[in-house]
Amino acid sequence: MGCTTQVSPISPTACLPPLSRLHSYSLDHITEALANLQIIYLPTRSLHQTISLKRKQLPNHPIHDTSVPDSGYASEEEDDDDDTDHGEDVDILRADSMERDFAIRWLTKFTAQSEDWMYLVEEEENARTMLVDDAAAILSSFSRDEEEPDLTRKFKFSVGRAGKIHMEVELNDASLLSADHTSVGLQSWASSILLSERMCLDPDTWGFMTEGARVLELGAGTGLLSIVAAKLMQPSEPHHIIATDYHPSVLTNLQHNVRTNFPSTSSFSPVDVFKLDWEHPEYDAPLDKPFDVILAADVVYEPEHARWIKSCVKRLLARPSATLQKGGVFWMIIALRPSGRHEGLADTVTEVFPLASKILSSEPGLAILQLSEIGRQSGVGRADESAYLLFKIGWVQTSM
Repeated sequence: MGCTTQVSPISPTACLPPLSRLHSYSLDHITEALANLQIIYLPTRSLHQTISLKRKQLPNHPIHDTSVPDSGYASEEEDDDDDTDHGEDVDILRADSMERDFAIRWLTKFTAQSEDWMYLVEEEENARTMLVDDAAAILSSFSRDEEEPDLTRKFKFSVGRAGKIHMEVELNDASLLSADHTSVGLQSWASSILLSERMCLDPDTWGFMTEGARVLELGAGTGLLSIVAAKLMQPSEPHHIIATDYHPSVLTNLQHNVRTNFPSTSSFSPVDVFKLDWEHPEYDAPLDKPFDVILAADVVYEPEHARWIKSCVKRLLARPSATLQKGGVFWMIIALRPSGRHEGLADTVTEVFPLASKILSSEPGLAILQLSEIGRQSGVGRADESAYLLFKIGWVQTSM
């Protein structure tokens, strides 16, 4: 049954299509399904698209900033022709907790699994991308009084190029706090997944497999990189991995993920969690000693972040010494976003970290040793991510 053939809105359980067959549903079908949810749960808010229902034309509520989904309150004028039964039906559906929970679960999974669907029809790519943003806007609109469901994600990585050994990681992706943009670390982003895959394929490349290596993760979020590194290093000698972040809710979720993946019976944990504010860092123990390897994924989402991160890395990355001739290495992966509020942020990285060939000082300076671009992978990443840049950054100086 479609969502637009009835006089009144249809319950989400009857209207929303099975996500297992998402590829078979057209743009119009998903548009109508979201329009139905909008009528029930967002009657006075506007989405990107004006949706024409077969029974009537919905009022056109234009938005003024197309770069941000759900950009503001639309006109509160109501259609005088709406009958009383229609309003009662909406109220009944809106009050149904089972239908509401189903809608939240569907929207959560749809936004997470929609990447392939968005690119099925080339000429509809922009419209489908906007529709996914609309789904996210509806999801974020639900009352914060009712906690949105967390999502347990299980990852399986091949270890070594032979692919005979596999590593499993289980993470809790907590619901985002819509009122606080600094809580983005509650969810796992594509950059961390792609870097984790590469770390597992060739563990010796990254510098943390040496005996006694100290490893630091900046902006750890759900902790995927730290957990993967710890699992790779487990058979070796004792090591020290520090996963850091800033937001209290992110740190709590990070600690939960570490305990889930390392249910230790002893007091020792292969990953320790600490707070680190890049803008106002405090270098108390265990951040009072240098690290052999620093990892970071998708940590630049404001113009000033690259500058703050460089300051932290300059303080925390091991410098060249007799025991570590070239010094430590900083691996950072970021998403390329060609449009939207994150457009051009990759440039802020190259502004503060020059290429190694540009270093002319006899004093060690941080520079880009290697830069590689990673293409999109099917089923991984957001629609606004066109590719990913992997930086290898270390100490460089000119021989005199």
